[in-house]
Amino acid sequence: MKLIPTENEAISKLVSGALPPVSVIGTEAIRATFSETTLQQTLNARSAPGVSDVILNPDAHEGYGAPIGCVMVSPSHIFPGPVGVDIKCSMSLLQFDLPAEEIQKKKVRRALIDAICERTPTGPGQGQRSVKKGRMFSLEVYRRAIIQGATEEVCHLFGIPFSWTDRCEDSIHYGHDHTSDALQRRLESILPRPYMRNFSEKMMQFGSYGGGNHFGECEIVSVVDSEKARKCAEVFGLKDGNVAFLSHCGSRGFGNILATEQFKILREKFISWRIPFPGGDKNLVYAPVGSPEANDYLDDMALGANFATVNHLLINSLVLEAFQEVFPGVTANFVYFISHNIARREVWKGQSVLVHRKGATRAFPAGHDALQGTPFFQTGHPILLPGNPCGGSAVMVGEAGAELSAYSINHGAGRMLGRKNAFRVLDQRKVDDQMLANDILVNCRTYPLDEAPAVYKDFEEVMRSVKQAGLASEVARLKATFVIKDGDKADD
Repeated sequence: MKLIPTENEAISKLVSGALPPVSVIGTEAIRATFSETTLQQTLNARSAPGVSDVILNPDAHEGYGAPIGCVMVSPSHIFPGPVGVDIKCSMSLLQFDLPAEEIQKKKVRRALIDAICERTPTGPGQGQRSVKKGRMFSLEVYRRAIIQGATEEVCHLFGIPFSWTDRCEDSIHYGHDHTSDALQRRLESILPRPYMRNFSEKMMQFGSYGGGNHFGECEIVSVVDSEKARKCAEVFGLKDGNVAFLSHCGSRGFGNILATEQFKILREKFISWRIPFPGGDKNLVYAPVGSPEANDYLDDMALGANFATVNHLLINSLVLEAFQEVFPGVTANFVYFISHNIARREVWKGQSVLVHRKGATRAFPAGHDALQGTPFFQTGHPILLPGNPCGGSAVMVGEAGAELSAYSINHGAGRMLGRKNAFRVLDQRKVDDQMLANDILVNCRTYPLDEAPAVYKDFEEVMRSVKQAGLASEVARLKATFVIKDGDKADD
């Protein structure tokens, strides 16, 4: 790893060996993709107070304070940067009882695209008012969702099958004191503040994707030909050769305003208390666990995370409704919902720690204590890894070797090109022709250049890095047949 010169004393200790090193997951080809800014952010994160471990995943690229594609572990401090401005950005997968040949015809896929887009809007400012067949609820129902999470009552109010919550990484998030009452008090305290003036508008974004790298993608499932993969696929509910739907989104505008305000508050605290920013990066703020600042952040993170959870479940319910409009009587099972922008209290190496996963996803293997009582104790839980529409995506399962990385792996392929650079160097016609050549339909007139397959790292090399490190194994591949996308700037 190339080290960037700095006068930061803590980083000097890291270089000299006074601090444990960063763990880097990646083949030689993948390590060559890490920019100097990414490496500098990694060193800044490792030098921050209270950080015991940092892991850099193969999809790592420049982020907000800490790299996207990293894991930060701390027993004593909470860091908003390694959660990001899209709190609990996540993946979910819905498996249909529908053979692939049923959607082979373009007119059928176009009908599905239309039916989905009538229910699930895209775009940063779009909500359920923007679509013809959206589901809208009272403000009180929305408040219950962000305070309670995906409880049976909330699922009933939103028309979400409650059984799906058994297949969520976390279906409910609580406040800093492990109660929902803390979230109700926090919400009541912040609602009168100026930055929450558009609260009701943000609540209307339940059931929407947003823009940028968020998407809905119709897939064909191909289960890997191995005994372990077939066993996992059976437990996960994957059906070889059938249609599935993969979704990527988070807490939308609500999570964004919560996170943005928290960054502002903590920066002002650092300045007033004359605390240096780690590595001089004002986005790498933190608060000691137990402090009022930490409690407020944990409550805000939980409010945003509950939004993201119910948002995903509602989207999947709307997608199922859209498929049933085109294929009356079709059924589906919910495979899993898993986040990649969250901090969770977990036990690692015998110690209770906060594991911050920024563009990183959980990878608990079979037998992990945290999976007791779930459908996945004997197999490990599903890991949903998006690659790109033309290169495919994957479902994986954690292996025992994931202990090395705080039971975490990359959340996807990772960017190679920045958004502005993508518009400069890529050709729109070639990108659209590539989608056509792969028989992938899109809801956009032209595919967003800043989300073209070429902006992402080689997914096969990323997967090779994960497998060689012994973190996870492959269960199934997902091949895209159509994509729901928006060309506006990403929420995260």
